[in-house]
Amino acid sequence: QVQLVESGGGLVLPGGSLTLSCAASGSIESIYAMGWFRQTPGKQRELVASISIEDSTTNYADSAKGRFTISRDSAKNTVYLRMSTLKPEDTAVYYCRAARRLYSGSYYYWGQGTQVTVSS
Repeated sequence: QVQLVESGGGLVLPGGSLTLSCAASGSIESIYAMGWFRQTPGKQRELVASISIEDSTTNYADSAKGRFTISRDSAKNTVYLRMSTLKPEDTAVYYCRAARRLYSGSYYYWGQGTQVTVSS
């Protein structure tokens, strides 16, 4: 099993910045990718950014490109999402996800979510 704990959400003014953290614990040795997703009421959860644990390749949603940066600290087993130039439409619950590869296939684990509110 993999446990994910997110932190760093909160209320921020439009144009401001926020950094989310996701700390992984448990059976982390077979995690091959981690990502940040977000969800607003009535909408499907959507990918914001992802990072490969194997080669640090990153991938961003169009809405995040140029404003958000995903990174990782392997020593701390932590992935970060640095969000800049935040807009009200970035308001959502942000979830961290870990993808783990086992012999039987890939498995996904989710954190509990952290609320980000962009408002004046």
